[in-house]
Amino acid sequence: MISRRFGSVGCMALGVLVLSGCGQQSSAPSRDGAAVIRVEGSDTMVNVAQAWAEEYHKKRPGISVQVLGGGSGVGIASLISGNCDMADTSRKMMESELNRLKDKRGAEAKEFIVGYDALAVYVHKDNPLDEIAIEQLAEIYGDGGKITKWSQLGVKLSGSDEIIRVSRQNSSGTYAYFREAILGPNRDYKLQSIDQSGSKDVVALVSKTPGAIGYSGMGYKTPDVKMLRIAKKPGQPAIAPTVENAKKGLYPITRPLQIYTAGEPLDAAKQYLDWIMAAEGQRIVVELGYVPL
Repeated sequence: MISRRFGSVGCMALGVLVLSGCGQQSSAPSRDGAAVIRVEGSDTMVNVAQAWAEEYHKKRPGISVQVLGGGSGVGIASLISGNCDMADTSRKMMESELNRLKDKRGAEAKEFIVGYDALAVYVHKDNPLDEIAIEQLAEIYGDGGKITKWSQLGVKLSGSDEIIRVSRQNSSGTYAYFREAILGPNRDYKLQSIDQSGSKDVVALVSKTPGAIGYSGMGYKTPDVKMLRIAKKPGQPAIAPTVENAKKGLYPITRPLQIYTAGEPLDAAKQYLDWIMAAEGQRIVVELGYVPL
């Protein structure tokens, strides 16, 4: 069983690492001849990416995989500049990013969907709220939204009634996806949220803050927080964030998880991607609380 023991924005180095330019996606050799695959990007994916890297290295010790977090936007920028072989993202690349990659690297972006993630909405474990509608979330997080107190949701907390909004930094794919799925295309976030740099950090802060609400991948749940059931509209059935509900398309905020390369991956990079999308790699997806292909 794979344990979720990695940090939200971390680096794990397996074998000898070389930070040379990417070129075509055949992976750079290290000084001892081992292939080095450099992966950078989504904090939502960093745990599964590190678990993939560790397991793959055990089976193929001649391949070293370096994993860095930092956010989807950071990974995409690194891929465009040629500093990594693969960009992990929890959002699609934007047209401007696709164009920059083609201009800079002379290659088309290749997208590989490697799993899915149900984006969970978290509250403190002692919060009596069990479900919430997307419209209510939009009024909590959206610019001009009217919901600012727990009592407006029929919730009574000991202490302050104020809703403390926990969000992500704007380079995060989770930040971009939540805005798109919850706020819609023409609305931005309210100011003065507490923005965290990693998925794990969001859950940790909510676990210590009785009046907080936050969003993060469902795989980051701990015993100190509660995941809310989500309804599309008030009064409609609220759906729990589970693997089965996400696979069936019932949970309303489920998103694909991608790996992007500059051009077709070759050699060690291609073999690694094939392994991720095959049975062994997808087993790790399930064990870490994500949704398999």
